[in-house]
Amino acid sequence: MPPSHAVLPADHDFAAYARTHWSRLVVTARLLTDDAGAAQELVRRTLVRMCARWRGVPRDDVDFHVRRCLVQSHLRPLRGRRAARRRTVLVLRIWEGLADAEIAQLLGCSVGAVRAHARHALKEAGDEPVRLRERYARAVEDLVPSEAPLADLRTQGRVRRRRRLAVTSTACVALLMPVTVALLSVEQLGGGAGDGVSGARGERSATSPMRVVAPGERVTVGPGVRVWLTADGGHWSVPDALPQDDNHLPADGPDGAAAVSVRADAVQGGFFLSGLVRGLRGEPSRVEVRTGDGTTTAKVLVLAGTPGWGVWYAPAPLPGQDMKALLSLGGDERIVTVYDAAGKVAARSDREWWRI
Repeated sequence: MPPSHAVLPADHDFAAYARTHWSRLVVTARLLTDDAGAAQELVRRTLVRMCARWRGVPRDDVDFHVRRCLVQSHLRPLRGRRAARRRTVLVLRIWEGLADAEIAQLLGCSVGAVRAHARHALKEAGDEPVRLRERYARAVEDLVPSEAPLADLRTQGRVRRRRRLAVTSTACVALLMPVTVALLSVEQLGGGAGDGVSGARGERSATSPMRVVAPGERVTVGPGVRVWLTADGGHWSVPDALPQDDNHLPADGPDGAAAVSVRADAVQGGFFLSGLVRGLRGEPSRVEVRTGDGTTTAKVLVLAGTPGWGVWYAPAPLPGQDMKALLSLGGDERIVTVYDAAGKVAARSDREWWRI
């Protein structure tokens, strides 16, 4: 049977994680690579990469990030080799015991693709899952992983982190330099309001409102507001908790049509608007939110490999007077509009959303 996963305290550090999970990762890597030496090297590269970005890894979802890095490090040199992906799916499903949805998130593909890979791989292996698990156990029963090379992992991780920071700084300078020159040129030419509109359009086209996140990855979206997505829905951490369930989902529209929910949280500077959208075929092209000054484009978080739903949130808190104006809207006016991939209206928020 696969080794059990050790439970670590929430404040564990990288050294504790690497020391505790090294052997399990080497066993999994051995099944992926079919080579003991390549397995240890794969795990070493994986943990070096994780050490370099350890400060940004959500502590309640470390296993997902490590597995994803391990799988991607294994498959990247084998890109295009279908057999490697099929073998990876079988190892994750049969040895690691992951659900198809979890495997899809690790591989960045659809659940249907995972099932197709598994079906073809089982046919090629010519074995039932139970017998295949026994074959895996026999393949690693004599494997004795060495101890985790903590000193090397941390040294190489620090080198990689410094290299990433240097590359990021250089890229930022390279990107900002043309913008600075352009702004200086506009100022020297006495650019007017028309230039300001043009700049705003360029900024919107350069920044996508969509962001793909990993399950459990905490994202700070507003003053004191953090949001994270898991397979069972969206979750919020807010300054003042609401009496409603964090994982509230909008009811399906007529005949299973797309639907969107709205929630308002009191934060510094006013009220923070966010909610869930589901029932789409694919990801939304954009989500618009009414404010006191008109409409603004909301930002959207989605899970990799889980299209059709996500969390939207307004880019800035809504002042109290604008919130009062929204609550006093009459007729059939809605404050949130969701557009599908074709640019058509897919869903609107309930007319009296504050009564939900």
